Amino acid sequence: MQTMKKTILITGASSGIGKATAELFSAQGWNVVATMRSPQKEEALSRLDNVLVTGLDVQRPATIAEAIAQGMARFGQIDAVVNNAGYGQNGLFEAISPAQVMQQFEVNVFGVMHVTRAVLPHFRRQKGGMFLNVSSGAGRFTLPLLSLYAASKFALEGFSEGLSHELSALNILVKIIEPGGTETNFNKVAGEQHAHDPELTDYEPFTQAAGKLFAGMMAQKSVSAAEVARVIYQAATDGTDTLRYAIGNADFMRRLAARQQLPDQEYVHSVRAGFRQFMPG
Repeated sequence: MQTMKKTILITGASSGIGKATAELFSAQGWNVVATMRSPQKEEALSRLDNVLVTGLDVQRPATIAEAIAQGMARFGQIDAVVNNAGYGQNGLFEAISPAQVMQQFEVNVFGVMHVTRAVLPHFRRQKGGMFLNVSSGAGRFTLPLLSLYAASKFALEGFSEGLSHELSALNILVKIIEPGGTETNFNKVAGEQHAHDPELTDYEPFTQAAGKLFAGMMAQKSVSAAEVARVIYQAATDGTDTLRYAIGNADFMRRLAARQQLPDQEYVHSVRAGFRQFMPG
């Protein structure tokens, strides 16, 4: 008897990590439901026989239900979900509007919850499944000008870890992928979303120092979306209940190790020293 291929649903599959993940799983013989807000613009994935490209906006639950229904109709079941859709709102918190705060959480946190809630009945019915939630290094440590983005990823990590305990008794796994220092269009989008208020001149010495800190970080060798996709594939197929998988460049891995190993206040002082070296006086 022929074994049914496994099927994975991926959000935010139009570019970057999401698209690379869709391509990798397809190449490995999985069926892929590649979802995105504007599926009519996607060409490469649409040409693959084992890929269904369809619309899904994590802020619109009706589109989530429709994408799941299409995936089930095409492939029979969904075995795993990559909650990848997200973006990074950066800038001074005081410059970020309440509407931008809500948007960041609507996409990065509540969107994941909407997708998870919609898929769970299918996973319970088939007595198994897996959620692979794409977080960030900013889900484990913070940097200047990333307070809101980090808040959303800290929330995602807390939700994912707590949910993993609830679902473990149902043979449903939750795994967290933590990319950092990656080479995708994420930084371009984050730059476009940068919050700025010209009246907040009190912060200028700090923002200039933080800018120099980020310039040094950006000069480091980046990890490609394809490399992150390989870690997601490893997490989906390694047969373990491992919760977290980190992937990033050397600077990212150093910062993550410091967050894990240093006493709390010592770590905080090390971050502040990183940008204070560029401040006047």
